[in-house]
Amino acid sequence: MNAHEKFSQALTTLPLVAILRGLTPAEALPVGQALVSTGWTLIEIPLNSPQPLDSIAAMANAYPRALIGAGTVLTPEDVRNVQAAGGQLIVSPNFNPTVVREAARLGMVCLPGVMTASEAFGALEAGATGLKIFPAEMITPAVVKALRAVLPADTVVMPVGGVTPDNMGAYRVAGASGFGIGSALYKPGMTAAEVADSAMKFIATYAGTIRA
Repeated sequence: MNAHEKFSQALTTLPLVAILRGLTPAEALPVGQALVSTGWTLIEIPLNSPQPLDSIAAMANAYPRALIGAGTVLTPEDVRNVQAAGGQLIVSPNFNPTVVREAARLGMVCLPGVMTASEAFGALEAGATGLKIFPAEMITPAVVKALRAVLPADTVVMPVGGVTPDNMGAYRVAGASGFGIGSALYKPGMTAAEVADSAMKFIATYAGTIRA
């Protein structure tokens, strides 16, 4: 499967992006296995982690059916470096049209960070695969609902930042397509078993939001 096929499949099964900020290359495979074994297939390693490209390369090679890539991607050069490491996912905290266009040119899934309708429409016009609503701590479910009302119906909208099992349901009702999960899922130093346990809790919560 190519990057977009992997992403589409994840949206129908478990549209949760694991944000592994601070992950080291030595932890990449154990933590990756903990996630993949529980059903997570969207994995982001922020570029301000230790040797992130090494971790991305290791995971992309070990888990070819998962969509592995980078977060905190700020420049077109970053995009190219991630692709060279085998990554297929580009996530940014901001909307930079040159980053989005480069990711789109290379056939990668791109989720730029946006806060406003102007940023959202600009990102989609530049070729974004979906939108990272960031930081969600500042963007309530009511705001997500308002954005959803004006965006194209098929737009992928994923709140990121402060997402926990306690607030996922409200965002789902507001129209969130999925979520990026950071420190509530993984913190540096956690064991693979702890990550697997955390991953299962999020799966259960997300399943509950679907039933609701």
